[in-house]
Amino acid sequence: MRKQHPPDAIGWKCLARAVSDVAAMGGVPRCFLLSLALPSSHTGRWLDQFLGGLRRASRRFGCTLAGGDTTRQERILINVSVVGEVRAGRAIVRSGARPDDLIYVSGRLGEAELGLRLLRSGKVKTDEKDPCVKKHLYPEPRLRLGHWLAENRIATAMMDLSDGLSSDLPRLCAASGVGARIEETKLPVVKLPARFARGGVDPLKLALDGGDDYELLFTVPKGKGRLVPGSLEGVNLTRIGEVTRKKKIILGQVGGLTRKLMPRGWDPFRS
Repeated sequence: MRKQHPPDAIGWKCLARAVSDVAAMGGVPRCFLLSLALPSSHTGRWLDQFLGGLRRASRRFGCTLAGGDTTRQERILINVSVVGEVRAGRAIVRSGARPDDLIYVSGRLGEAELGLRLLRSGKVKTDEKDPCVKKHLYPEPRLRLGHWLAENRIATAMMDLSDGLSSDLPRLCAASGVGARIEETKLPVVKLPARFARGGVDPLKLALDGGDDYELLFTVPKGKGRLVPGSLEGVNLTRIGEVTRKKKIILGQVGGLTRKLMPRGWDPFRS
């Protein structure tokens, strides 16, 4: 985790990340396993705060600690595995998208990345109420949306947006053996504070390449598009494009121009 994260946010976020994968299949989290290695210097206040954030997230997501392991290590290493449940035949995977399906995203993209930039600027604190900072530090997996899509058999494919739309959409398309065209004018981009708007920060780039949003990216058959509401329990749902037969990822631009969408989201192996 980045140094901008307080220990309780690290605990929350570790569980939220794993729970988001369950949400992306339409499942319900039941329990989790925690493997933790840390130096003796972090067994006091740091550990108490970390476990406090983990406990709050556990209660929030209805996911109980079922076991794991703790050991000593020079560096902090954290592994969280969540066990979830979904009704037989209702799980939504990445490989179900078909040509002409409609592509949707939940929420507003780029908010978590903007929250990180706000923290790095040093002009906000981790305990401030800024919604973008909160989304970066304490993300809310879209459990109810994922479960609703699965129970009503609406989505054909789904995954969470952890690494950014430009990196995650190609993964969904590759699993399904299809391509996609999305429209930049339809993307639910983040609203920039004045100081960032003047500083050359591009909300479109944040929406395409920013990670850690943990929103849901899902596809829906054209005939079921009318069943997708504009919002569900306060979370906006936006149609951003269509699945194509040609295995290319295309971004439609203002004025009718198009360009190939390059994966420029988070990549831990990128130098």
